[in-house]
Amino acid sequence: MAFSRDESWVWDFWVADDGELFHLYYLFAPKSLGDPDLRHRNARIGHATSADLVAWDDHGEVLRPGAPGDIDETATWTGSVVRGDDGLWRMFYTGSVFASATSTSNIESIGVATSDDLYTWSKRPLALRADPRWYETLGSSEWPEEAWRDPWVFRDPDQAGWHMLITARSRTGAVRSRGVIGHAFSEDLESWEVRPPLSALSTGFVHLEVPQIVEVEGRRCLIFSAGVNDLSEPGAGLGGTWVLDDVAPVGPYPIESAVPLTDQSLYSGRIVHDRDGMARLLAFELASDGGEFGGRISDPLPLRRGVDGSVNVSLERAGTES
Repeated sequence: MAFSRDESWVWDFWVADDGELFHLYYLFAPKSLGDPDLRHRNARIGHATSADLVAWDDHGEVLRPGAPGDIDETATWTGSVVRGDDGLWRMFYTGSVFASATSTSNIESIGVATSDDLYTWSKRPLALRADPRWYETLGSSEWPEEAWRDPWVFRDPDQAGWHMLITARSRTGAVRSRGVIGHAFSEDLESWEVRPPLSALSTGFVHLEVPQIVEVEGRRCLIFSAGVNDLSEPGAGLGGTWVLDDVAPVGPYPIESAVPLTDQSLYSGRIVHDRDGMARLLAFELASDGGEFGGRISDPLPLRRGVDGSVNVSLERAGTES
């Protein structure tokens, strides 16, 4: 069964694996808002667990917006969870501050919370912001946000340290073509250094949302999401979850070679390996069959490489494979 909440919309999410259970962290907001577009400024982070990525036990809210003046004063947005060498789990997440209740102008920063057990989380001091040497900041163009969100943290596969991929925008270029993969590095998950982007300018995207670097059948992929209105020319192509195959862990990422993995009905896709080591795609349902906002997370979908080596997703449920 897909993961959903009766009284709430559910959208972006990320998954941590403790070896026994998969821990799903998801954004949610009440349907009583009426308009699903209002969910972003009312987002909180929830938690659910599953043994098989199909049947989920919901544990409710684990992180909420902070106090006035905090980096997450308005809302808590998308992130990722890793376990450090000290055994502590860390959730790196996006904090959003909107200028007012009616304004679309907002500043995004990256914060962190820690946990011993993946159930109870405590925020720690961290306010990682876009560096104006390389990245667009609020007021430096007519774009209404300071995009610095969706941190995906992973250990360097070849040397000590940790990398963070970030949804960001370049400080230069055509306003609707500034989407880049931002980058930060840490030796210890505590102190972070913002570095230049890992993808070039002129990508054709307004932004590259929820990036993830992950291995599928022996080769690394970068996946990200961009809707039809997130292209440099709105509506000029297919929106949804995209894949850039056979990449180095920390780039450079030739985004111009990315291809759609799903259409826009499945957004913010994440690849998770099940207990058999098989790659599965989960995504949130952006649109229902009736065209309305879906607001729930899909069942895991099998991923396979085709005869040409490309990554393909089957719209058949993982549990119904022959």
